[in-house]
Amino acid sequence: MASDLEKRAKEAFFEDEFERALDLYSQALELDPKNADLYADRAQAYIKLQNFTEAVADANRAIELDSLLSKAYLRKGTACMRLEEYQTAKAALEAGSSLAPGDSRFTRLNKKCDELMAEETHNLPEKAIHEAPPSAITPSEDVGPTHDTSYQSAVFELSKQKYRHDFYNSPTELVLNIYARRILAEYVTVDFGEQILSVSINIPGEEAYHFQPRLFGKIIPEKCKYQVLSSKIEIRLFKAEAITWTSLEFSKEKALLQKINASAGSNSAAFRFTSGTILLHLSLSLSVCPTYSLTMLLGWDLAANCWPEASPDSEQLSCC
Repeated sequence: MASDLEKRAKEAFFEDEFERALDLYSQALELDPKNADLYADRAQAYIKLQNFTEAVADANRAIELDSLLSKAYLRKGTACMRLEEYQTAKAALEAGSSLAPGDSRFTRLNKKCDELMAEETHNLPEKAIHEAPPSAITPSEDVGPTHDTSYQSAVFELSKQKYRHDFYNSPTELVLNIYARRILAEYVTVDFGEQILSVSINIPGEEAYHFQPRLFGKIIPEKCKYQVLSSKIEIRLFKAEAITWTSLEFSKEKALLQKINASAGSNSAAFRFTSGTILLHLSLSLSVCPTYSLTMLLGWDLAANCWPEASPDSEQLSCC
């Protein structure tokens, strides 16, 4: 049974038999693949074996299964710090600390992470920070869709190096990190279009790296910027519309817009055209009951010449 394997894995871990513990946790996960604790504990075994990328993957899986599991954030923060991914580590540690405010491990690691981030920034030459000019690149319809997630990562092969990216976003800004260690700023080119991002890394003697996604939504190019750090390229995208992106790249499937700060006591409607569909965004509230609000997103399919079934974008119900 999975519980027996888990018990044996913990015993092996405490005896510093990390390889054996890893194997036992893996066997347990084969029997119980939805167990967040097992993923978090296997992440700790990976950390002990200095397999930090695998540890981050297991921690992310644990968080997907149980977003309130504080030790999963601890594992992720620890592994990301060892990978010199300090921004991601900081976000994970702060999230975990809010779930376990009395855990001194989060306090200690948060402080260490702040010190490492300050050291990293202090050691940068001034020319590594750039304000990027707008680009005249036109969005391409050939860029394929990605799966919608609030947090994504990908691995790209470049010669013998691996460049991985991830992102996090607020309603007004998206921060994209491309992990490329010790890349000189002069080899990096970043351009911003209305709804496209173009990143190039041209290292003499190596195959050039190009990343050009059509973005989930529009941005304001003149407000976007990037910074070349010792372990990554940090790109900040300023959104043209205050919504939370569910993915980095544009998807042809209907995306439900996550509106913020909807005002009570007012009604509004807006039309938007995308991928052969006219979207009607309705925001309604009742003056007789100002605590009630309803937002709907309706799409007219031009090919089928019909209204698909309506789906609520957000709905808050309460009565006076």
